Amino acid sequence: MPISRITATAAAHSAILRLCADRGPVMFVQSGGCCAGSTPMCYPAGEFLIGAGDVLLGNIQGCPFYIDYALDQAWGEDSFQLDVAPGEPEGFSLAAGPGIHFVTRSATCSLKGQS
Repeated sequence: MPISRITATAAAHSAILRLCADRGPVMFVQSGGCCAGSTPMCYPAGEFLIGAGDVLLGNIQGCPFYIDYALDQAWGEDSFQLDVAPGEPEGFSLAAGPGIHFVTRSATCSLKGQS
């Protein structure tokens, strides 16, 4: 079994459990795109088509977390942490809860994806 490179804070775990209870399974994608590439996008499971350029970092509460290969190489991080922060989500991402969105953090940087 591969080693997971993604963990989550207690707040992110709680948000995922609420989302899954309300909407069903979800998935996360850390995109390399220009628009919301610095914030993880949360979708209903299977709604985002994963391609050969996506790397599975691991699962949180059974929900997969993918990152774009080129972005993963550019950041060069051994591990990431999923958290939540105040503010509405970007793009088509599901909210982590009322007035909060998911963020990705790492040992060397904190990516908040704020507008």
